Amino acid sequence: MDQIAGERRISRRYNLHFPLHYRVSEKGAMVRFGTGITSDLSASGLSFRCRKTLPVGAHVEILVDWPAKYGDGYPVGLQITGFVMRSDGTRTAVRLTSRKFRVETAVAQPLRASA
Repeated sequence: MDQIAGERRISRRYNLHFPLHYRVSEKGAMVRFGTGITSDLSASGLSFRCRKTLPVGAHVEILVDWPAKYGDGYPVGLQITGFVMRSDGTRTAVRLTSRKFRVETAVAQPLRASA
């Protein structure tokens, strides 16, 4: 793989801008939830924008809303886990520990009032 001058990353990064949902857990702290937008993605890392600074070193679970559908239109998501490596006011970088695509086949049923 050719590297751009000054580029230290081994994995190629792809500029992707998809909605995501995250859950951050850190020992001794409350679990935090939020949303954001991906900035770029590689086989080993993810950069995304969100409204909050996330704690460096914290474990994060992310579900990226993938633009593809499966079969009869079932939504596909990219499920990611990793650790926050950097975070400033709007941008967070995560080192990935796992990633897999997930197909949502269950359709949410409307709630019915009971008498």
